[in-house]
Amino acid sequence: MARMSSLEMIVTNTPAKDLAYTNFAYCSQADLRNFVVPGTKMAYAIVADAYVLSISAHDSISNGQIGLNVIHRRYAKVSTGDSIPVSRFIPPEDFNLALLTLELDFVRKGTKDEQVDAVQMGNQIRKRFVNQVMTAGQKVTFEYHGNGYIFTVNQAQIEGHSKSNKIERGLLSSETYIIFEAANGSGIKITNQREAASSSIFRQKEFNLESLGIGGLSAEFADIFRRAFASRVFPPHVASKLGIKHVKGMLLYGPPGTGKTLMARQIGKMLNGKEPKIVNGPEILSKFVGETEKNVRDLFADAEQDQRTKGDQSELHVIIFDEIDAICKSRGSTRDGTGVHDSIVNQLLTKIDGVESLNNVLLIGMTNRKDLIDEALLRPGRLEVQVEINLPDENGRLQILQIHTNKMKENSFLAPDVNLPELAARTKNYSGAELEGVVKSAVSFALNRQLSLDDLTKSVDEENIKVTMDDFLHALHEVIPAFGASTDDLERCRLNGIVECGQRHEHIYRRAMLMAEQVKVSKGSPLVTCLLEGPSGSGKTAMAATVGIESDFPYVKIISAETMIGLSEGSKCAQIVKVFEDAYRSPLSIIILDDIERLLEYVAIGPRFSNLISQTLLVLLKRLPPKGKKILVIGTTSEVGFLESVGVRDAFSVTHHVPTLKTEDAKKVLEQLNVFSREDVDSVADALNDTPIKKLYMVIEMAAQGQHGGRAEAIFSGKEKINISHFYDCFQDIVRY
Repeated sequence: MARMSSLEMIVTNTPAKDLAYTNFAYCSQADLRNFVVPGTKMAYAIVADAYVLSISAHDSISNGQIGLNVIHRRYAKVSTGDSIPVSRFIPPEDFNLALLTLELDFVRKGTKDEQVDAVQMGNQIRKRFVNQVMTAGQKVTFEYHGNGYIFTVNQAQIEGHSKSNKIERGLLSSETYIIFEAANGSGIKITNQREAASSSIFRQKEFNLESLGIGGLSAEFADIFRRAFASRVFPPHVASKLGIKHVKGMLLYGPPGTGKTLMARQIGKMLNGKEPKIVNGPEILSKFVGETEKNVRDLFADAEQDQRTKGDQSELHVIIFDEIDAICKSRGSTRDGTGVHDSIVNQLLTKIDGVESLNNVLLIGMTNRKDLIDEALLRPGRLEVQVEINLPDENGRLQILQIHTNKMKENSFLAPDVNLPELAARTKNYSGAELEGVVKSAVSFALNRQLSLDDLTKSVDEENIKVTMDDFLHALHEVIPAFGASTDDLERCRLNGIVECGQRHEHIYRRAMLMAEQVKVSKGSPLVTCLLEGPSGSGKTAMAATVGIESDFPYVKIISAETMIGLSEGSKCAQIVKVFEDAYRSPLSIIILDDIERLLEYVAIGPRFSNLISQTLLVLLKRLPPKGKKILVIGTTSEVGFLESVGVRDAFSVTHHVPTLKTEDAKKVLEQLNVFSREDVDSVADALNDTPIKKLYMVIEMAAQGQHGGRAEAIFSGKEKINISHFYDCFQDIVRY
């Protein structure tokens, strides 16, 4: 918006009675040039710092005067003869009104009751006041079918803009949707309101999800629109003729941080109904008997009142339930002795789909745990539209990164070397929230370069702030995806690195990598399972971790007993199931079941083990992932006989025996480590025959310390060699114990 310095003008009456209904202000021909928008014939002025009025010239108006009708004067709080400031107004770009809500009343109170057709009146108002600026709170008089009306602008919404703290105003166009409301006690009855605003269930004519801050969810939004809103776009009689009812509820579910709450909030803002009621599930709960149920009823009270008074003309009421699983758990699953959760579910069912069910309500629920919600809420007629908001694909991640970097790019804070497509490719299994975290972290690195911890009062040079590609790469190491590959855990499983251990180990590794490739490309093998068995320390876990790293799968997780110390059987099962459930959300996943006998709590004395965990694994190893998802499960064990006795071994498609090192294998390893003199390698390799590789590393590290310690660094850097007699002493200690 642009405005010039104010002119002081004297208020006078509108030149003629019929001109009072034009909503124009009038001035002299000489003064008009002060208000014309450059390059157009339109003229606008902000009058008395109140409203923007269209300006026209009239011969009866003297220079320095401005003609205002009685409504203008009343609501600008001025009288004829007053001197007021008047300044030119230049409309900004994208200033057209998408939505105008007008409250109708008669100019003369006490006029008889009148029916007003919203379609016809809307057409008349658009025709008469086209290209005029309408401001929230403004009052305008006009004549329609012989009656004098006055409307008050209750809402003026610009296309693509949500409500803000700025003054609501915009240009009325032929495309503006107009919604009429009758003033209390006016005697006006509005008909055909829904037909007049049939498409105005939404505030925009089209949706640019990126402008709404929503990235990577185009397919999900299209699904939501088709199922939940398509029927509401048409007038009520169309749905009636089709014999259908509108969708009253939808459930958005999926992993945390994927944009469920964001999408629900933006849907609420896009709708032309009442302001959405946003409720966090736990807020509904109350310690007082009956108060929780009353809280639920209160959420629907406005919609009930609206439907009773307006029927099909009622506006849409949107209720957004965040974390709906907190209050809508399956009935009978919560044993708190009060039955409150059961009552909440019953109350919601009654309101959504009861005997006196509402047709003007849309309930949007969001949850990370769809499995906890009572099944009765999920059937058709209730939360029937269930859309999974999943992790974004590469194109979706690119959209999200663009949304979060647009501002810095516009303001030249983004360095030219930043490659967003490359970042999108490198952020597999990052959620939308995690991608936002990456951007924030990258910005923090850029800002930190401009600060001095020695003197925080030092002025900051804004012009030199640049977020570089290196900042983003550092941020990727700082913000780790919850559903990504556990790279740190995988590296911990092979602390000594990877060395060639001979043909037998190489054969098993290649077979495992072929299975990973099979999972990637095969359409008939969405689930492949492989068991690596062998003596303790033979390198099974290191090999499985290497397959996980080298496969480049987006989701790789290790399930090991060390992360479950102190947990009950049920808790362990829940953790195992959660890892598999998370894997089902990723297109390609690897799950490593490390030391399965430890997971099963196997004890040789007895023998004893956890049948509950055993049955859980048997089910999960046979259960196919959802359509479009593929999983490779790699198990490791040193007790293959036990696994065979309880049926777990047979649940794996392939079993490979990972052997101990033979003499020739040990020699290969020693040559790569280069810690012995050349003449000692053969004799050491002979001694290490039939030794697990983990034990080989252990004895070498012990011997590298020297008899008096302090030599390991020199030996592993190649400056010195291990004394062979000291090596044999260490080896005998390990063998003995």
